[in-house]
Amino acid sequence: MKAVCIRYPEKSRVDVVEQDLPELGPGDVLVRSEVSLMSTGTENIILNALFDPGTHWANFVKFPYFPGYSSVGVVEEVGAEVERFRVGDRLVFPRAHRSHHVLPSSDTDVVRVPSGISPEDASWFALARITHNGTRNAGIGLGDRVAVVGCGPIGQIMIRWAACCGAERVVAIDPMPARLDIARLGGATDVLNVGADAAKEPLLELLGELPNLVVDTTGHAAVLPHCFGLTAMMGRLLLIGDTGSPASQHLTPDLVTRGLRLIGAHYNNRYADRNVEGVLNLYFGLVASGRFRLDGMVTHEFAGADAEAAYRLVNTRRGETVGVLFRW
Repeated sequence: MKAVCIRYPEKSRVDVVEQDLPELGPGDVLVRSEVSLMSTGTENIILNALFDPGTHWANFVKFPYFPGYSSVGVVEEVGAEVERFRVGDRLVFPRAHRSHHVLPSSDTDVVRVPSGISPEDASWFALARITHNGTRNAGIGLGDRVAVVGCGPIGQIMIRWAACCGAERVVAIDPMPARLDIARLGGATDVLNVGADAAKEPLLELLGELPNLVVDTTGHAAVLPHCFGLTAMMGRLLLIGDTGSPASQHLTPDLVTRGLRLIGAHYNNRYADRNVEGVLNLYFGLVASGRFRLDGMVTHEFAGADAEAAYRLVNTRRGETVGVLFRW
């Protein structure tokens, strides 16, 4: 059996190819993909090789490269020894964009989706996991005043976690008005249609003081220095956007003179008291309850076979996109 796969054969090129699937082992499941979500920042940094030598990007990106890590599919066949999953189960799994997968049922990153959660809502699981790590590392809680810089996919999910955690004010900052409309649907109490370099005075006017937590979700090295200046005295700055050029990011005197805390978060952060399944079940529960709203988050859909058009859109008009979904 063959799977249809999205591939980067070389830098700045996208194609769609077929690959043989491995034989189904006794502990494996065969999954037919329903949808997969493009991680627009990560996947386009990789596609265009926008990373410096010596970074973690350079360590794992080798062409040809098969992008994607946010897939949703239905189990079509199970191996003789599989007990964890059944035929018909909907699963989420951090695997590349392709039509079919053979997955080990023992993989703890593969998680069953509860009934009532659509494939489209489930597809945000990987970004929900990343931003959960940021939410936890930054200790977002009741009464916080949070400014989220950048309202792309990561920023949108970050806004929703902050709202669920009881932040008093959640300010979305982005120069693209359409993204701010989606941020409001997800719990942003206020929006600022500016870039980080022009946000300080509007923030002060809006809140009467600077926020005690600022989140840089952009992945652009030049944004971080501006975010220090947006953070209140003794406040926290969460860096969750992963740039390909970390050496281009730099500290400002604010870190020391105003006693700020710089906090990082990444997909691979793990916690002893909550495993991946626990994190995702928390996310699914909030979605099912209506507290974690995803209205309007998928802005563009493509068939998997039309991958070249999808990446061309994101490379040329990324500001118009939030969620870019492949249907299989």
